[in-house]
Amino acid sequence: MSGDWPFSGPVLSASGCGGTGRELASYGDLADLGGFVTRSITLHARPGARGERIVESPSGLVNAIGLQNPGVEAFLGEELPALLELGATVVASIAGHSLGEYAEVSRALGRAAGVSALEVNLSAPDASGAGVFDIREPFQAAGVVAACRRDLPGGVLLLAKLRSDASRVVETARAVTEAGADAVVVGNAVPAAMPDGRPGGLSGPAIRPLALRSVSLAVEALPGTPVIACGGIMDPADARAFLDVGARAVQVGSALFHDPTAAHRIAAALAAGGEPR
Repeated sequence: MSGDWPFSGPVLSASGCGGTGRELASYGDLADLGGFVTRSITLHARPGARGERIVESPSGLVNAIGLQNPGVEAFLGEELPALLELGATVVASIAGHSLGEYAEVSRALGRAAGVSALEVNLSAPDASGAGVFDIREPFQAAGVVAACRRDLPGGVLLLAKLRSDASRVVETARAVTEAGADAVVVGNAVPAAMPDGRPGGLSGPAIRPLALRSVSLAVEALPGTPVIACGGIMDPADARAFLDVGARAVQVGSALFHDPTAAHRIAAALAAGGEPR
């Protein structure tokens, strides 16, 4: 690992689910979470998808956000200072349309004071529609991680966010750790469709069993690599299930759209029940 584990607790917010941080801070102190993961930041601003962006489905949400974000310059000038003022441990999620863009964003954000970790988004559910590098094979994921790691300062953790694909997660996790990832985040929205047929991503309780299986496989195959679980965690019992199979931390995402206090409630409940195993 290139630096110390920066997270003070086992519960983090998931990328894209906590707004800019200011919105979530209205419901709880960001310093009480292990970390705040930003929406995925690209080199230049992206307006996001047109039309309806989030719909409910049985036991979940389908989204077609399109990676809306302000771009690196505006993030560094406006959103990062606000997050630090709120006391957040900042994990900057990054994405790009090419290896070069991933590397450039990694350099810019990894060298920014106050960024504790980078989360490299390697698992967008609709990469081509969102205009980011379409990563389907482990060697592609490893190439992105190596490009991001190359100029990243020591002390900034590099997390690789992978799909909850039980058939490929071990192979991909091994490839990205060999390429320089310090830890893997297992679980992201899975490819789905909006009611009008546009590509989207399904998240929430519907995908929790897929994520749990994938996390368990990754933990078993790579015992020396910290695994952060993400996928349908709604309450303390869900979080405990992932921690019990060996996840070092969890991310809470879709639950925040239903209850913005969810991550704080889960963190408080785990703390009250003792340290996670």
